[in-house]
Amino acid sequence: MRVEVSVNKAIKRGHLMVNVPVVLTIIGCPALAIYLSDQNRIPKWSIAVAFLIGFILAWLIWSYMITKWRIWAFANVQNVHELKKRAIQEKLIWEDGNVFERTEIKSNNDKKELKKLNKKFEKEDTYREDYSLPPKKEIYFSKATIFVELGVAVFIVIVGIYYLLKGETKFIILGSILFSIGLYTIIKESKKAFNFKPQIIIDNKGITTINVSFKDWKTIEGEEIIQEGLGKSSKSYLTYFYDEDGFEKIEIELLNVSHSEMENIIRTYRIRNTKNFR
Repeated sequence: MRVEVSVNKAIKRGHLMVNVPVVLTIIGCPALAIYLSDQNRIPKWSIAVAFLIGFILAWLIWSYMITKWRIWAFANVQNVHELKKRAIQEKLIWEDGNVFERTEIKSNNDKKELKKLNKKFEKEDTYREDYSLPPKKEIYFSKATIFVELGVAVFIVIVGIYYLLKGETKFIILGSILFSIGLYTIIKESKKAFNFKPQIIIDNKGITTINVSFKDWKTIEGEEIIQEGLGKSSKSYLTYFYDEDGFEKIEIELLNVSHSEMENIIRTYRIRNTKNFR
């Protein structure tokens, strides 16, 4: 009997199967070349060649492993539409038709297996209500995240003051820049730290955000959590259309919910609205 795997678990496994060996290869080849060069076993110019070899090997590893992950993930995850969307957002796979998608290595058996699994996309994803969520969910700024950023900003200010006290022109310029950046960040994050208003309120009737007044679920369409950017610089947003021509996009990165928690929240309250107002 096949055990159903969650989207989150499949994505995590994808990073382990695909991205970890890719990163290790990209870093490992040049690192090995640098070590061998220091030992006078290979010439210095070989380091540049190692970077190229590392990139080519990493691409081949990705091209092979991503196919294996696709087959495993789409076979074991029920909500394949959500899985595909998350995999694209997290840079595991490319969008359909992208030139890089064509570099994936697929054997004849792989192609046959993927063709069978494509039938799962003919059905819509199904979701269950999360009964642990309260009748109304209020979402605030994450104080822990804000205080970490405040700590970093204070450190930048201290470094800036240190350089300013040196008195030399080049240090004064650098110190002024650091001090200004740190002070600006402190002011900005302090406002959030003392902001005790909910940024988003969701219940089975609708959604209210700090930017947009209450909107009934009947007027809301296409609500989803999207991710923009790469790696640690990526940010998540709650987006939805309302009143036919309205659009809301609110960042949730600094709020006290994660990407996956926010997805669960909007789905649950949409389900509750559908159940209560049929």
